Amino acid sequence: MKAVVLAAGEGTRLRPLTEEKPKGMVEVAGKPILTHCFEQLIDLGADELLVVVGYKKQAIINHYEDEFDGVPITYTHQREQKGLAHALLTVEEHIDDDFMLMLGDNIFEANLQDVVNRQAEERADAAFLVEEVPWDEASRYGVCDTNKYGEITNVVEKPDDPPSNLVMTGFYTFTPAIFHACHLVQPSGRDEYEISDAIDLLLHSGRTIDAIRMDGWRNDIGYPEDRDTAEERLQGSVDPDLAADAIADDEE
Repeated sequence: MKAVVLAAGEGTRLRPLTEEKPKGMVEVAGKPILTHCFEQLIDLGADELLVVVGYKKQAIINHYEDEFDGVPITYTHQREQKGLAHALLTVEEHIDDDFMLMLGDNIFEANLQDVVNRQAEERADAAFLVEEVPWDEASRYGVCDTNKYGEITNVVEKPDDPPSNLVMTGFYTFTPAIFHACHLVQPSGRDEYEISDAIDLLLHSGRTIDAIRMDGWRNDIGYPEDRDTAEERLQGSVDPDLAADAIADDEE
């Protein structure tokens, strides 16, 4: 299975860490975020890495060149930052089967294999790792509704009034049907082509998308303090639940 990693963003919230390098090259526990992503995807069975680059892309290309740990890397270029659906379309010509998608600013210690296994069952057109967050944090993410079977019924990007506190985490599996949906997406209020809107189009076309509840933890490296928290978690110096509580307290 091929794996797509989205790593084109500028990482403005991570400054000053991203003034001289792209977000994916910021180090966590002694290695770039992208290295963590690549290692996990290869462990999950990735036989090719498709990396979408943009901001300061040459730093990524020069560092990894054309392979990582024996797995070939293909780079595609998002020349304008127009959202995740726009970024995903840059790899369309390279995908002809089910694939994994990981956002290249996330650190996971979680049950990603469960998502891949669900996709392999061929009962769903996509599967997402999802996480329950405090209600007052849900508006920061793509928020999901599910039915009693654990299937996603609705996705809303960063809603002012979240319909649930179940959010997408940045790891997905898809069939190529997602590309047709991405082509149909219209710019959002943020003037971006949102992956959540593409997912919603899949749902309205009758596609089945399964939600896999996260067992473990993940850190979205959006701010410098997120990098520090992920580093502590990886090094085992803090309990993940206590770290999550500390983040929540800081944001209040």
